[in-house]
Amino acid sequence: MVRLITQNLLSCPSNACAYPANFPLSFRDVSTIEVVETDFNEDFIRRHLPKLEWNALRKSAAELGNTDLPEVSPDLSDAASVPVEVIKTLHHVLLEIQVQDGSMACPSCNHNFVIKDGIPNMLLAEHEVRK
Repeated sequence: MVRLITQNLLSCPSNACAYPANFPLSFRDVSTIEVVETDFNEDFIRRHLPKLEWNALRKSAAELGNTDLPEVSPDLSDAASVPVEVIKTLHHVLLEIQVQDGSMACPSCNHNFVIKDGIPNMLLAEHEVRK
């Protein structure tokens, strides 16, 4: 399953792209989303905060119909200062929203990565791979 915690780390591996132009991958043609409850683990979310790209996460969540994240990012470098309500919202957005079918597209080269039965196909043809 494609969760936003994973999608927030993915970028296009094509040799035609380079960071930051190849990030974040945009959700397109999403036909199946599941919300799967998971046990709340506050420490896990707090430890993950420094790895988040806030604006990319908000954009991706909105593409999936979720607008619960605050517009202004909390101080992700100071995990202890982030209110528990924001941590709970992040838990839901990062771990419980799961894309089962659709695709993700590179904002730079427009390469489409199909998601089928929750598994993204991130493979490229040999001529597309960065060397």
